[in-house]
Amino acid sequence: MTIVAAADGSALGNPGPSGWAWYVDDSRWRAGGWPHGTNNMGELMAVLDLFKSTAHLPQEPLHILCDSQYVINCITKWMPGWKRKGWRKADGKPVLNVDLLKEIDAAIVGRSYKFEWVKGHAGHDLNEAADDRARAAATAYQANRAPIQGPGYPGARPTAAAATPALAPAAVPAPVDETAQADLFSMLDDEPDPAFPASRDASLETVVELERELLDPAVRADPLRAGELLHPDFEEIGASGRRWSRQEILAMFSDGEAAEASLEVLALNRLDAATALLTYRSVAPRGSALRSSIWQHENGRWQVRFHQGTLEA
Repeated sequence: MTIVAAADGSALGNPGPSGWAWYVDDSRWRAGGWPHGTNNMGELMAVLDLFKSTAHLPQEPLHILCDSQYVINCITKWMPGWKRKGWRKADGKPVLNVDLLKEIDAAIVGRSYKFEWVKGHAGHDLNEAADDRARAAATAYQANRAPIQGPGYPGARPTAAAATPALAPAAVPAPVDETAQADLFSMLDDEPDPAFPASRDASLETVVELERELLDPAVRADPLRAGELLHPDFEEIGASGRRWSRQEILAMFSDGEAAEASLEVLALNRLDAATALLTYRSVAPRGSALRSSIWQHENGRWQVRFHQGTLEA
């Protein structure tokens, strides 16, 4: 029988007191954390501990609900290439959170699993339960007390069920110097700028994730979700020089058969406290294009306000 679980992480300050948790139901969940860490460390640790806690059930597939596309992409897309390069990225810089990723890489061997992205803080029961427990663990470390760890998974090996060392700094994966790598992966973990709200919805990570969503054929085919991502005053200047309105873009999304495209971030800049400019290269079967999107943060969420694309020579 498939094990369906949500995994989530939390960091108060990012970096700061951090927590992680996975949740199946009220009798099967686990949480832990560190005095100092990042949100992405928590997200990765939740997934790692879920694999370890179910290692005695290798025949049971895992269906993991996760609200971090960073974590999903790390495990399902990027790790094989990083391993071939000695756990370095294409630019030669070391991969962030490499210790956790190496442990995950070992833990998934021989396991059947799949990830499903769910929108955070959107009322999904399992995701909310994991988020609550991860945040509670981070809050406990902030108060210098041990977190409530939960019952774990029945039958788990003692090594998997062992508690996260309470307030033991030596056991904490060392947070990397996240200001020294000004690229996509460092920005995902970057300490928030005081000019920007510290909430997950107002982070630069979200801007990149949402832009990736807009390139996803499944999202484009969903008029409700696509409409949520486009600002009411959205417009686009296409490669031909044509000006597209929001309504025309949504109609094109619903009528056309979009091909999946990859996204390579070229620059991500904060124009002000509520506006971000994302410049990237998209690569699709028909060719590559250089693109720019202006995202605005209003009413607690990001929406794209303007987009322009030019075919790459």
